[in-house]
Amino acid sequence: MKKENKSVIIWLLSGCALLFIMVVVGGITRLTNSGLSMTDWHLVTDTLPPLTEAKWQETFDKYKQFPEYQKINIHNDFTLDDYKFIYFWEWFHRFIGRIIGLVFVIPFIYFLFKKRLSPQTIKKCIVLLFMGGFQGFLGWFMVRSGLIDNPDVSHFRLSLHLTFAFITFAYTLWVALDLIYPERKPVQKSLRSIARYALAFLLLQIIYGGFVAGLNAGLIHNHWPLMSDGQFIHDSVFLEQKNWLLSFTEGKSGVQFIHRMLAYVVVGIMVLLYFKSKKYNLNKAQTKGINLLLILVFGQFVLGVFTLLYGVPLWLGLTHQINAFFLLSAMVFTLHRLSK
Repeated sequence: MKKENKSVIIWLLSGCALLFIMVVVGGITRLTNSGLSMTDWHLVTDTLPPLTEAKWQETFDKYKQFPEYQKINIHNDFTLDDYKFIYFWEWFHRFIGRIIGLVFVIPFIYFLFKKRLSPQTIKKCIVLLFMGGFQGFLGWFMVRSGLIDNPDVSHFRLSLHLTFAFITFAYTLWVALDLIYPERKPVQKSLRSIARYALAFLLLQIIYGGFVAGLNAGLIHNHWPLMSDGQFIHDSVFLEQKNWLLSFTEGKSGVQFIHRMLAYVVVGIMVLLYFKSKKYNLNKAQTKGINLLLILVFGQFVLGVFTLLYGVPLWLGLTHQINAFFLLSAMVFTLHRLSK
């Protein structure tokens, strides 16, 4: 690592940390059903939550005009204090998004002015800038789907928003790693290929994790390893929708089944990577990355099982999502160390 790159690396890793916090808060927002509490969005005026009781009441009255209140919360003795709770988490989620924008743009302009960024790093940072802007659009696009007729956001849009946040984090980490480790040790192609497959299936599993979250599919079939007593594949997997494609993308049972099966696939590929790596003379960083992957993937599997068995309590659902972030981080680090 070059000394002149140290401040740039700290800047990029700070962005990674903020993205991690934002995904955690996003998980809390989803698990507490807070995502539809802010029915309008203004860049400046929504920077702070309502500051007076009258303003709170006005905002609450606006919320009452939308499907979530009219179809769900109106029947639950939903009070202003309840509204303040869910509003906080959605506001905090958006507030962190604003902070991330400032933390990225202001230092980026400074480093450009000081000529601290190489042409390659500038190109990568411009990509990150567009990714951040697109992530903000995806957030609006997701929330919008729950403010028209349906009091739930589209699980496709939720998964897209969640997965792209993970991808943005992964790319930010990769750019930082390029500066931390400018030199790379050549690795056997087959080992690198396995790591790439592992990343691809991990991202697919994250996509399906978004589907499960958006459909609340973790609240059914709370058994393991069978989906119910005596059934590895529950009958509803094929009966819930009119064809297999819809069953595996829109049916609660089908989406949960795919998420279960992908968990086995991801663990299997990580185990294969571990044992395959023993045939090669890897350096310390490469070995540590692979070992950490194995630990985290088994931890993620166990967390997934208990999250399902206990019906997705807040703390377990959130821990499962946080560990997915750590697992992706280890995957990105390991693949970077195995790349040309």
